[in-house]
Formats: sequence, structure tokens, C-alpha cells
Amino acid sequence: MGKHSNAKHVVSKNSHVKPQVSSKQPGQKQQSVPTKGLVSKPTSKLSELQQKFAKKLEGSRFRVINEKLYSTRGNESFEEFQKDPNLFNIYHQGFREQASHWPENPLDKIIESIVSIYPKAVVADMGCGDAKLAQSVPNKVYSFDLVAGNERIIAADIAHVPLENNTVDVVVFCLSLMGVNIVDFITEAHRILKPNGVLKIAEVKSRFQRYVIPSLSAS
Repeated sequence: MGKHSNAKHVVSKNSHVKPQVSSKQPGQKQQSVPTKGLVSKPTSKLSELQQKFAKKLEGSRFRVINEKLYSTRGNESFEEFQKDPNLFNIYHQGFREQASHWPENPLDKIIESIVSIYPKAVVADMGCGDAKLAQSVPNKVYSFDLVAGNERIIAADIAHVPLENNTVDVVVFCLSLMGVNIVDFITEAHRILKPNGVLKIAEVKSRFQRYVIPSLSAS
């Protein structure tokens, strides 16, 4: 889940990763997102003007949810999405529409890399969306997101995934470092990675300019 990006970073577990965390401003209010009953109706029977307005409405819902995900802690987003799973559907409908206009999807590059370089690696896809990565590679993939949108996805807060220490060879964050507690996400990736494991991140560059990730030593 996340905004588009052309940035990709590959980090060994033994490298020093330096993210950053910024807390919410004092008194900052969270914007509620009423979603029940907001599933878009099929537009095939709508007039051209109605379809145009419906598309704008869908885009506005996506932007509201997207902004809230970026300004909320991961565990709070997980709780809210579990209470109203329709948020997940609305968000990803908007995300797919946005991604359809990109000249290149960074997830495709990550898939190519795993197929060609890490064909036998065990992978954790953190914030997997519709689990496209798991559907596109022969590897064992643990796909995590806020809602189990299909049978491949495990619902979880990606700061606390149900895996043992040193379990996977590759951890992927593809446009999914959403939330004010990025450090928790990276720390969790370090916990589940095997020694000399690989961390793949595709994210908006500004996310790293706003955060400082402390160095992590191998365990």
C-alpha cells in the first residue's frame, strides 16, 4: 500500500540502516473515514457525466484513506481496518487506478529481481496489497497486510508479524512504509531476516528525508 515511487534501496541485514521517525504534532486530530456503504456501484449503466463524478468520488476516498495511513501508527491503522475491512477495498481500488497511469511499477522490478537472483529465497512481503508478488514468483512468500483480502494474505500489523526470528531471506516493502512508526517496521524486518538477508525497499524518497533510522546490528 502506498504512493508511487521510482526509488529502490537494497540493504543487507548487516548494513547500517539509518531511518527516522517523526511523531504526530501535539493536538493533531485524526480524520475519520466513513466508509460503510461506500462501495462503488458498477458504472456500466451510468451516463458519461455520472461515471466522471463517480470516478472523482472514488479518488477522493482514496486520498483521505491514504493520508490517514501516512499520519497514523501501524497498529492503529490495523485496528481500524479490522473493524471496517471495506477500507481496504476502497483504498486498493484507488491505488490500482493510480498505478495504472505510472510509466513503471516498482513491484514489477522487485518481482524480476526475486525471480532472477533469489529464486529459492523465502520472502516476506510487508504491505502486500493484493499479494501480486506471491502470485508472480515460485518462492515461498509470506504476504502481510491490514486485511486478508484473499487466501494468500495474512492480516497483520507489519510492525508485529507472526514469524519467528531469522525466518526469511528477503523482506520487501514496496510503497508500504505507511505510518509514523517506520522504525518499528524496519526493526521487525531485521528481526525476521536471516543473517545476511536482503531488505528491498521501493518508496517515495521524501519518506527517508523525514526519518532517521538508527543502526541495527546483526543478531
